[in-house]
Amino acid sequence: MNRFDFAPYRRSMVGFDRLFDLLEKQAQGSEDKYPPFNIERRGDDAYRITLAVAGFKPGEIDITAQQNLLVVQGRKDAETAASGQFLHVGIAQRAFERRFELADYVRVGAADLEDGLLVIDLVREVPEAMKPKKITIGGQKPLSVVENGAADKAA
Repeated sequence: MNRFDFAPYRRSMVGFDRLFDLLEKQAQGSEDKYPPFNIERRGDDAYRITLAVAGFKPGEIDITAQQNLLVVQGRKDAETAASGQFLHVGIAQRAFERRFELADYVRVGAADLEDGLLVIDLVREVPEAMKPKKITIGGQKPLSVVENGAADKAA
């Protein structure tokens, strides 16, 4: 088993505990592989998750977005699963739960189910207060230049 030791990084990087925990959890790889999915980058701040959920109706899928977590659950209705006599079942219709860890400020923009594919669009919206700001040296705002005549009137 390939295991990466994050201990040297944990000693020198403050505030990255959550990231290291996520990486170690993903390395364990005990997650179920159903349903299959794609993650696509559609721009600098836009992403798309596509899940193959053939046989599920919109009412049988639940999408929950929490802070830094997106949970997609699928549950078949009991009456739908019991209807008919199948000679062969090749389309998986079992219940599922798929979790996606989201970065800070990533939110769900839209979700759509068409042709057996559940498409979830994600958008990263960084608040103005968190965006980089230019800081002037000396910490003072530049002074406005006042003409001689205007300075006399202002006084």
